[in-house]
Amino acid sequence: MKWNWDVARDFLPHLGKGLLVTLEVTALGSVLAFTLGLVWALALRSPARWVRWPVAAVVEFVRNTPLLVQLFFFYYVLPNWDITFSALTTGVIALGLHYSTYTAEVYRAGIDGVPKGQWEAAIALSLSRGRTWFAVILPQAIRRVVPALGNYVISMLKDSPLIALIGVSEMLQKARAESASSFQYIEAYTMVGIAFILIAYPASVLMRALERRLGH
Repeated sequence: MKWNWDVARDFLPHLGKGLLVTLEVTALGSVLAFTLGLVWALALRSPARWVRWPVAAVVEFVRNTPLLVQLFFFYYVLPNWDITFSALTTGVIALGLHYSTYTAEVYRAGIDGVPKGQWEAAIALSLSRGRTWFAVILPQAIRRVVPALGNYVISMLKDSPLIALIGVSEMLQKARAESASSFQYIEAYTMVGIAFILIAYPASVLMRALERRLGH
């Protein structure tokens, strides 16, 4: 099958619309993953077992089940309990929740990397527990883990085509629709692959540069 420039040109506007949806899902999913991940990380360090143990169970369960299964559960099973979201919202929630269990581990490593003397200094200054966390510990911990969090954003971007399976019109879904109508498959899918490379590769280079800069 030969490359057809007319088909590629006709698909380009659809690719742009799908790209915007992909970036929207990735951005919103990342915000959710970073926020929930920090909540999980702080809860896992709670002195109260009734907080720590249930959170640990949820994190392990989500981390050890496939993202696709979670996506289908949210979209097809929850409506049976009158909990309904749009396909786009479902995709954001599934991606954000899934990756929050990994970012929680990243935050944990960052918190553990803060020198013990910082904790002792906060105690010596009689800082409250909340002020110790949010004014002393977390600013240092988050600075250490920014590159790792960025890598998970890239991973989330590459997993975003899974939401096409519940009908979200992101790049892959647009390519499937275009291929079904024109019976030309090579152009649409190739352009989607190139789009992912053009986004993910510069982002990965930026993350490596950021890691080196923060490392100094």
